[in-house]
Amino acid sequence: MTNFNADVVAIVDRDPRYAYEAYEFIDRALQHTQKALGRERSPDSAPGDPKLHVSGRELLHGARELALSEFGLMARTVFAMWGIHQTVDFGNIVFNLIDAGLMSKNDDDTVDDFRDVYDFEQALDYRIHLNEAR
Repeated sequence: MTNFNADVVAIVDRDPRYAYEAYEFIDRALQHTQKALGRERSPDSAPGDPKLHVSGRELLHGARELALSEFGLMARTVFAMWGIHQTVDFGNIVFNLIDAGLMSKNDDDTVDDFRDVYDFEQALDYRIHLNEAR
């Protein structure tokens, strides 16, 4: 069951384009990406530690992997239900979180880092290959 974060609820109230669950997913995608890149948070990690930084492109690829793992064939449908139709939507979500103080960024990070990184139709095409089925 979801434990609602009042700060995220406030973001959704201000910008209702994206569902609350989209924000939860981006947090999971960030953790997934950091783990995959060997940049996991530890108990002694300081907030905004540059060693933990994930670029927009890296986060988008991590989000794609996580979506295919969690939702499989339904990934595009789930994203559409949450208001996510293109990669820049993830950027808007990230920058809403940054503006609320719930995520951090480097000076060079912009929402444009998330623009047109991949096409959802192709990137979320989930196929089981014969090697995987064995």
